[in-house]
Amino acid sequence: MTNEGTGSSMSLPPQSRHRVDHGLAEYGSVLGRRRLVAAVCLLAGVGGGAAALALTPERYTAAAQVQVLPTGAQEQFNVPNARQRETLNLDTESQIARSAVVSARAAEILKNPNPEELREHVTVDVPPNSAILSISFSASDPQAAAAGAQAYAEAYLRNRARAAEDAIGAQLKLIAARLREVENDLDEATASRTATAQTTAAQTTTAQTTAAGGAAGLGTTRRQAMLARQVSDLTLRYDALKTVAVTPGTVISPARPPARPAHPSPPLFLGSGLFLGVLAAAGAAFGRDRLDTRVRTCADIERLCGLPLLAELPARPDSGILDEMAAAVATSLGGGPHRLLLEGVGVTSTARPLAKGLGSALAHLVPVTVVTGRSAHPDAALLLVGLRRATSPEVARAVRQLSRQGARVLGAVAVPPGFVAPVPETAEWGA
Repeated sequence: MTNEGTGSSMSLPPQSRHRVDHGLAEYGSVLGRRRLVAAVCLLAGVGGGAAALALTPERYTAAAQVQVLPTGAQEQFNVPNARQRETLNLDTESQIARSAVVSARAAEILKNPNPEELREHVTVDVPPNSAILSISFSASDPQAAAAGAQAYAEAYLRNRARAAEDAIGAQLKLIAARLREVENDLDEATASRTATAQTTAAQTTTAQTTAAGGAAGLGTTRRQAMLARQVSDLTLRYDALKTVAVTPGTVISPARPPARPAHPSPPLFLGSGLFLGVLAAAGAAFGRDRLDTRVRTCADIERLCGLPLLAELPARPDSGILDEMAAAVATSLGGGPHRLLLEGVGVTSTARPLAKGLGSALAHLVPVTVVTGRSAHPDAALLLVGLRRATSPEVARAVRQLSRQGARVLGAVAVPPGFVAPVPETAEWGA
């Protein structure tokens, strides 16, 4: 979406963009600081995924597709919907395909004595808008997988044909029994009509008797005709069922041995290991960053201690670094006179050698006396923080103690490991 006047696309407000960029930068800085821990966790995750991939047994999956056809017997029909437009209820057929009865038939084909074990390795899917059953079977061998899928397909069709034949046989028995009953009733009606006719002829021929005999004969004739029609209908139904050809379905795609295992999946295992490794790396990096209070870099002084970094000493300093320190200290001190305390945190034998040189450099900028002991009642302080040795709680404790004594902490100077303090009398530091 663009503005009509400028045509520029909509974006986040500047403050929101700043917060997002700051958050991403913070996450990146944490991962950068703890890159060793993050790399170990990431490699462990990928290595774990690779180990799981190597140790997981291979499983091959083969599939046979069966087209299900109406058998001609009474079946459970399905109401067509968006997922299944066929009239056959294939959801029911899929359950039958992996039932205990079909598993027993498949076990007979495979000569396997444990049908329940076979059921654990078979799955049946119904593709949408089709009359197809996709029967899949998994095994440790590709040939066994193909044989299992084909056996289940054949067992399902045999069971479906047998069920249809049994249903048709049951219907034939019912129709035959009903046909016998109707034929018996027809015989009785015929005999009754004959007896009525004979009785009527033997009696005296009066008008009343003749009328009664005619009514009885008419009723018998109607019943006899109705029974004859029932016999004809039942005979037609019986003959139609006798000629029904059972068509359970056919295997349209026989099972083939798969060329490669379906499980384990290298992308799945390695991707999962990578994902878990990334999560573990992020968690370990942020956890380590939160729990580790050691000041390791110059950035940690400002991040963990909240103090401005006034200078970073090299391992073997020269006179130029003192001039930079003096300029930063003079700017922070303002007008004088002052008593400036140099105090080391995590370092020893460093404050005293630096005090003489820093005092000489400050003498040209601001009236200040550089001291190395709190007993001198300083009004300002400069902390010498030893990298990889000092901790943020130690720095915070020193700041609190100096604040209680009335000394304002100007900032910190980073002292690297292996720092060599010069002898005050050398010309390098000047007098």
